[in-house]
Amino acid sequence: MKRTKEDIVADWLPRYTGKSLDSFGEFILLTNFNKYVRMFAEMFGVQVEGENANMISATANNITIINFGMGSPNAALIMDMLSAIHPQAVLFLGKCGGLRDKNKVGDFILPIAAIRGEGTSDDYFPSEVPALPAFQLQRTTSSAIRDFAYDYWTGTVYTTNRRVWEHDLEFCDYLRKTRAQAVDMETATLFVVGFHNSIPTGALLLVSDMPLQKDGIKTAAGDKITTATYAEDHLKIGIKSLTSLQTGSRTVKHLRFD
Repeated sequence: MKRTKEDIVADWLPRYTGKSLDSFGEFILLTNFNKYVRMFAEMFGVQVEGENANMISATANNITIINFGMGSPNAALIMDMLSAIHPQAVLFLGKCGGLRDKNKVGDFILPIAAIRGEGTSDDYFPSEVPALPAFQLQRTTSSAIRDFAYDYWTGTVYTTNRRVWEHDLEFCDYLRKTRAQAVDMETATLFVVGFHNSIPTGALLLVSDMPLQKDGIKTAAGDKITTATYAEDHLKIGIKSLTSLQTGSRTVKHLRFD
């Protein structure tokens, strides 16, 4: 008998995370970093799960945070697998490179769209289909950012499948021409595959480096400082955004995907 997509993802999500389907929260935070998962677990006094699996996670207050890894293929994988539990909302807390001179390390970027430069999303929709977040989810996140007394930038983020590109001057010039606010490796894929799976998806990005500026390329030392300074508030804003949706002060349930 031919296996359906539903059969596959229902088997794979527990295999990749070490969690049973009924143990996930209805609201999902996604990250690329183990530290975010461990901070979440410490905040709520819960265990980190999946230490021997591919993707560690922690769950509290109907929210599950998952480190799905890095890059657009992993982004597509987690959004496909999350279709097994039909989450109410998914919010990505990622880092990005700032592309505008007015940006600086530590800025928050709330993308209103993403440019599909990664290729992975082409397997889900034609390339001319825009990568857009769930508007109400971004609106809720905007309110949470301001509640923490931060400002933020908005605009587009360019998503690439290349991790090492900073030496490529031609690509750097191309990025400038796109007028994108930031560059990362996951956001466009998450938006497109989330839409494909009828999952409301948003993102809040933290500028961790300024790769088009002299001496602006990310280093291990610089990233450590950025994480120590801003990661906790980044996570708290994400938690508050999803908590607001749960309490009914904001909703994404009215969204339609047909």
